[in-house]
Amino acid sequence: MSDESLARRFFRALWNGITRLRLALSNLLFLAMLAIIYFVYVGGAVEPLPERAALLLNMSGTVVDQRSAVDPLEALVSPPTAATHEVLLRDVIDAIEIAAEDPAITALVMELDALGYVGISRTQEISRALDGFRASGKPIVAVGDYFTQDQYLLASQADEIIVHPMGGVALEGYSSYRNYFREALEKLSVNMHIFRAGEHKSVVEPFIRDDMSPGEKEVTSRWLGQLWDQYTATVEAARELAPGAVNDYVNNFPARLRGQGGDTAGLALQAGLVDTLMSRHEANAHLVELVGAENEDGLYEAVVFERYAMRKRPGPLSTPDGERVAVITAEGNILPGDQPPGTIGGDSLAWLLRSTAEEEGVRAIVLRVNSGGGSMFASEVIRQQVLYAQQQGIPVVVSMGAVAASGGYYIAAQADEIWATPTTITGSIGVFAAFPTFEDLLARVGIYTDGVGTTDLAGALRADRPIDPELVEALNSGIEFAYRSFLDVVAQGRQMRPEEVDPVAQGRVWSATDALGAGLVDRVGSLEEAVASAAALAQLEDYEVDYVELPLSPRDQVMQALANRVGVLGVARQSAVGGVLQDVLAPLRAAAQELDLLQDPRHLYLRCLACAPVR
Repeated sequence: MSDESLARRFFRALWNGITRLRLALSNLLFLAMLAIIYFVYVGGAVEPLPERAALLLNMSGTVVDQRSAVDPLEALVSPPTAATHEVLLRDVIDAIEIAAEDPAITALVMELDALGYVGISRTQEISRALDGFRASGKPIVAVGDYFTQDQYLLASQADEIIVHPMGGVALEGYSSYRNYFREALEKLSVNMHIFRAGEHKSVVEPFIRDDMSPGEKEVTSRWLGQLWDQYTATVEAARELAPGAVNDYVNNFPARLRGQGGDTAGLALQAGLVDTLMSRHEANAHLVELVGAENEDGLYEAVVFERYAMRKRPGPLSTPDGERVAVITAEGNILPGDQPPGTIGGDSLAWLLRSTAEEEGVRAIVLRVNSGGGSMFASEVIRQQVLYAQQQGIPVVVSMGAVAASGGYYIAAQADEIWATPTTITGSIGVFAAFPTFEDLLARVGIYTDGVGTTDLAGALRADRPIDPELVEALNSGIEFAYRSFLDVVAQGRQMRPEEVDPVAQGRVWSATDALGAGLVDRVGSLEEAVASAAALAQLEDYEVDYVELPLSPRDQVMQALANRVGVLGVARQSAVGGVLQDVLAPLRAAAQELDLLQDPRHLYLRCLACAPVR
């Protein structure tokens, strides 16, 4: 026995030694890789900023309030494409505001060809910063090969718009189209069980209809029309066009283009949408003269906004030490538990709200909400921490982004003040539950389910069995209770009676203007104005603004910084074939993502699918 015990100890010690050696080697390899990455991407002396240059807004991909979590190693190995890259709105605004006061920056140039989506709400916030830059006396120029509708709204805020002679401006108006699956589900023998509270809770329509209901068409047409009215008014004011000029351009585009001999760039010039047509060479020569400097390649001297913001503003490790207003971003779908940035986790956002409220020096919180909702349970967990902050004497102000509906409105409802941007979509106060069963599909291939249970409801939620009528009654009762709870939350927060909330609830989606009239929001304005209002509620005159995020470990901070560095260095272009395939597969991908979001423990959801970004 002693020999056997000795042998065992020997092999155990040998195995432990091998394990430690393997871990040591892997750690050394990881550190060596970090060193290589550092020297390749970051190492060397910091390149000085030009003494005279333009600030270059060349956003690529999607502009967001909060970046989604990215695997740093994946980002380092494979640079992001325009389809996946995200630009932080705060980077854009900070760069513009700092550059306005910087004598080395002589102009601002927007190159928007790689911009995938910014949206009207975020464009309006960028426009406020552009107005401040213009007030400094420096010119703003937009130059591009071809402007999409979304790109053009931002470009229209420039003093001068240059487009390529083979380019143009593509305007078509806003639309809201969705896929409907009733017939497909029927053909697949999939039974979709839907429970909802709220007459206009359109999130379930794709599963029970083949088209949009008349009531939903009426509601959607109203808020969509109001957004388009703001788009046209913004462009017409910036371009000094007559009211109705944009609609005339869109509605008569085929005839006007025929009259222009098919020249889309010439038509945009004739309609006053752009100022001049220039080739890339001509545009560069014009910008060299305007900026007053060129680089060694003969191009106009410019500094990219992300690099400029990283260099000019305080680093991420610097923390304000005086009285401050904390800004917390809640962007994405609301899911239970801890979630990465770009998704709202019930537990993670609740922890961030609580820890921020308890932090020394924080006198007010602004919760920036950009969400169409999600899990009711997670939304309630977050709402409780909003109340906790208020109980600590910390005023909470909500600033709504492009969308703050359903669960997004639920977590905002009891804030001290609710601010919406002029183009926010909000409301959708309603509840639904949905899940499929596949018993008919399985029967078609000869698969049946049978067995026994200890109670009447045992196994009632199996996806391979028909739904029990008793369970249907229970689910309907739960939905009604959840809806009444939602009404009570709104009533308490908005100082209304539940019976006053019900008519403006019912799952209906509201524009910011209509929501203000219905009493669902307090003011219409930007995030900056919401921060100022929070400071006033806290009786602050001298304060700092602190953007609070979930803490990262030292290792994650290093890796994330490296990933961000790669994003600043460049975004890989996506092939045309890849873009087409993404568009074709988009409905299937969206449907799969929606199913993946159904994670509420009680299967109760505050979700607004109709609030998808308009383009």
